[in-house]
Amino acid sequence: MYPGLLQVDDCLDGDGLVVVPPTLTIDALIERCIYSVGEQTAYRYIDFSRVSDGVVSEITWNQVGVRATAVAAAVQRHAHPRDRVAVLAPQGLDYITGFFGAIKAGTVAVPLFAPELAGQAERLDTAMRDARPSVVLTTSSVRDLIVGFLDRLTGMPRPQVILLDELPDTSARDFNPVHIDIGDVCHLQYSGGATRAPVGIEITHRAMVTNLVQMILAIDLHDRNTHGVSWLPLYHDMGLSMIGFPTVYGGHTTLMSPTAFIRRPQRWIKAMSDEIRLGRPVVTAAPNLAYDWAAQRGLPDDGETVDLSNVTMIIGSEPVSYGAIAAFTDAFAPHGLPASAIKPSYGIAEATLMVATTGPQQAPAVVHFDRAELGRGRAAPVNADDPAAVPHVSCGRLANNLQAVIVDPAAGAELPDGSVGEIWLHGANIGRGYWRRRAESEQTFGARLTARDGAHSRARAVPTDARWLRTGDLGFFLNGELFVPGRLIDLITIDGRAHYPDDIELTAADASSLLRRGYIIAFSVPDGSGGQKLVLACERAPGTARKDPQPGIDAVRAAVAKRHGLSVADVLLLPGGAVPRTTSGKLRRRACRESYLDGTLGKKS
Repeated sequence: MYPGLLQVDDCLDGDGLVVVPPTLTIDALIERCIYSVGEQTAYRYIDFSRVSDGVVSEITWNQVGVRATAVAAAVQRHAHPRDRVAVLAPQGLDYITGFFGAIKAGTVAVPLFAPELAGQAERLDTAMRDARPSVVLTTSSVRDLIVGFLDRLTGMPRPQVILLDELPDTSARDFNPVHIDIGDVCHLQYSGGATRAPVGIEITHRAMVTNLVQMILAIDLHDRNTHGVSWLPLYHDMGLSMIGFPTVYGGHTTLMSPTAFIRRPQRWIKAMSDEIRLGRPVVTAAPNLAYDWAAQRGLPDDGETVDLSNVTMIIGSEPVSYGAIAAFTDAFAPHGLPASAIKPSYGIAEATLMVATTGPQQAPAVVHFDRAELGRGRAAPVNADDPAAVPHVSCGRLANNLQAVIVDPAAGAELPDGSVGEIWLHGANIGRGYWRRRAESEQTFGARLTARDGAHSRARAVPTDARWLRTGDLGFFLNGELFVPGRLIDLITIDGRAHYPDDIELTAADASSLLRRGYIIAFSVPDGSGGQKLVLACERAPGTARKDPQPGIDAVRAAVAKRHGLSVADVLLLPGGAVPRTTSGKLRRRACRESYLDGTLGKKS
């Protein structure tokens, strides 16, 4: 039944396109690993919460199987197939086996987080009320927090709480096998909340496995000795993919908590270096913020050496920051980091994760475009020293057997290469829709092209009546590669001209050292006469609390006026932590704008 580890070629059709076999569910992948490499390590977790050097715990594939089966048996006592099962556990090995156990039981896993996560109570409350899980999986360390949270979660059936670390392995004997179809929903991926309240995206087994295979092909992870290293939250799409990789190729991944990384980014660097020194290629992934932070604070201490000579580092944000790439490369090139190590990528939770990335031996590429032309919807390359030049990083080429078109979002018509429009996607890695949101699902996942770009259409391989995913992200193609300058909803339009907030934010950061780089949000608000005006919300840089703010504010206004031809109506200098971000570090521009309008921005609750 389990003939061995998956061969990626088994997932390719006669044309070399990814088509996942109909029996290949997440649970089937795990069973293959148990059958083939059961005694080998599957996951390691380094716990830095009590010891600065970390305490390492490991679990083999055989142990993953036993623990997941024990969880599944416990879940079956309180939930029916297709019920939702929420994982509200701290980062760690129990989280992984809880997630896999919920899937094995034939229920729908809902990866979330324990209520201990600061500043995320509203998001957790929203997700739980939306998912309405029958069971909550957690650990004894946060039992009291979970009970208190559920006491406040009124107006819905109270879920049964199962403590993962108190389940004996012998519970696995009570498991009743269930049939899982590749089209069944594997889990609900709740969006990060950068532009809206969290919604549950229905990710099927087909979508999950397809995207894992697409990623392995795109970044050439054919070496089964490849080792993952991640500190990403396991409830994020990128974090789940880092625990998904090993299920495909029988490898293993080392994990730590986001807090461990933030406190000492050297831990991430050292964990990668340790594996490379053992002869293992390493793959990791992180947003812009992590590369900037590691470049600032992650360098080895005096006398310590690190080796980053065999690492693939995915950087995914909208848009990818070339400044973050350059800073990290400058910091770690002396430690063996290859020029092609960092892979600018574009992903979206509605497509499970990855949409496009750069090739295995391809170094990050930045192209400069005319600012005014971008505002008019046209990508016109210019020289880097042009006063109107705006840098954008290529996100490379699309994943295998995924189609994308650039569309006029109002008309639904495909635009030619070089035009800026909304990115629409079609492929087997696309989620099924939004949980309990039929109308919104139809609008987002059921879009249809009204016109194609003739013989040059990028939709040639897609039936004319096909449904497309509207991403809400702006993009354009240049020489076959995808560029993603930002989100449609964040675009600032003043006096009929479009401006990208990232571009304005970078101008502000360059204008004054008073502002904390990466913690600046540009947005527009009504000006009272039918138009829009520009506002900048900026955190102060560390150590500047006693400095006179006016010179910095004046410098920002002058720089924005000169480079963008815009007057800044308001510049807010805020204390650290006031600019809202998602748990993955993305700026929450819409939330910032709403707080500005209601007068709560920067005020303690």
